[in-house]
Amino acid sequence: MELSEEELRMLEQMERALVEEDPKLASTLRGTSFQRAARRRLVLGGVVLVAGIGLLVIAVLLDLSALLQTITGVLGFVVMLGGAVLALTSTRSPGHQASPKVRASGRSGLGVVDGGRQHRPSRPGRQRSGGPFMERMEERWRRRRERGL
Repeated sequence: MELSEEELRMLEQMERALVEEDPKLASTLRGTSFQRAARRRLVLGGVVLVAGIGLLVIAVLLDLSALLQTITGVLGFVVMLGGAVLALTSTRSPGHQASPKVRASGRSGLGVVDGGRQHRPSRPGRQRSGGPFMERMEERWRRRRERGL
């Protein structure tokens, strides 16, 4: 269900007011800070992973006592594992969403009305029951109104 011109205008005014009052919250809603933080975590995870591999190589190459070699190897493995987990989990963060939506006017919006989600096009021959929750609710409401009239 599309918004009327009046509703779109009011929504844009509310978005502008939100940006003026709390730019940090507006940035969070746009997803830009999430994307930037996820990229930082990915790079940091890669650096920590390489450091862990370096510790493992040092443990093998240096002529250390057996105990010290084992401790360095285990420490290197733990650091490497932590870096891999950090890098892999950064891609599954809330910043996973696409860039902000661009309206017909060419301006990007917060995407708050649609929850920031991009909807997939429905497959032919597939019923709507598998669609997002709100679409199903709107369809039920529409059917009830048609039956009542």
